Amino acid sequence: MLLSFQGNDTQIDPCSKFNSTNSTNSTQVPCNDDNFLLSFGTLNNSTEISHVGLVFFTYLTPIIFIVGIVGNVLSLMVFVTKNMRKLSASVYLAALSTADLLALIFFVLIEWVKRGLREEFRSNIAEFLDVNGICQLTMFLSYASRFLSTWLVASFTLERYIGICHPLKRRDICDINSSKKIVAILVLISICISSIRPWLNEVRHIGPDRTPWCLPKTDLVTITFIYDCVFAVCITFLPFLVITTLNILIIRTLIKRNRRHRKCNFITEESIIRFEFTVILITISICFIAFNSPYAVVWFKQFHQTRTKTFSSGSKVDTLQNILFFTKTTYFLNYCINFFLYSVTGAYFRKELKAMFTYRRKVKENYQRCSVQNSHHSSTTPNSWI
Repeated sequence: MLLSFQGNDTQIDPCSKFNSTNSTNSTQVPCNDDNFLLSFGTLNNSTEISHVGLVFFTYLTPIIFIVGIVGNVLSLMVFVTKNMRKLSASVYLAALSTADLLALIFFVLIEWVKRGLREEFRSNIAEFLDVNGICQLTMFLSYASRFLSTWLVASFTLERYIGICHPLKRRDICDINSSKKIVAILVLISICISSIRPWLNEVRHIGPDRTPWCLPKTDLVTITFIYDCVFAVCITFLPFLVITTLNILIIRTLIKRNRRHRKCNFITEESIIRFEFTVILITISICFIAFNSPYAVVWFKQFHQTRTKTFSSGSKVDTLQNILFFTKTTYFLNYCINFFLYSVTGAYFRKELKAMFTYRRKVKENYQRCSVQNSHHSSTTPNSWI
């Protein structure tokens, strides 16, 4: 990441060996970013990072963070209720809410502090994040939670595909025990894959004021960059292909089945609940693709231009950086929007959510009613209010 300090024309580039300086119109470009974001800095010591995208990122991200925390906590509480936890789909969605909570805390929040607040207010806020140990731990949790969140959606899609397109295998594969095993396997995979990343980073003191930054190790810059590119493919394009393909097959099967059910007039409560979870899945999948794709495309475009050194003017650098800030902010919506998707598309979810908030009130009313009755009939055995 290229660092530019106010009041000083010195630029420090940890990845300077990849920079292009062959022409007066070329710009220094960073070869890597320690948190899956390539950032452009100063062009010929005069042009700063585009302010519009930075402002959008800085002031919208905390709203996404707060809404996401509240929504995912509520979703998790609903999916672990007595009625919901009987369903195999609830295992995936409860795990997804947990993964999204971790991603919000260790990815979205930290990115907002490092890329938003520090750049916008030109100060090194929250220096404790750039201390050896914390640097590597937050890096690990950031990568693990994002990988887990993405592949939980893909696994849930596969579970719905089997349940709808191969109903004879549903009882053997789409049960609670199988769902728990799959989630446990995904957790282990995410831990194994993400545990590599912290070893590639270290805290280095950059600039004349020796500002600490959590950056790739000097001798491992290329390896870190390759790892980030592979990781990007694993959490964007691979799940994109899986989710898109399976959803097309699911929708096609549902259309055919809906025609048969209309003729037979055969609808059960179980089929309605299963259909609702399928609608929730498809909605989540569509939002996943919509919010991930723009950021992934811009990131890889920047990656390509960085490696081929094709930047020729400051306006191109500034425009691409602007777009990257916008798409990264919309990418964060992945971790806060699911609660609203559940509420809009799932009547069963809304019912359980309402019951969760009205249960205590009803218990209290029943208790008071029983207490009044017992005061008039103190000689009789009181009824249980539970």
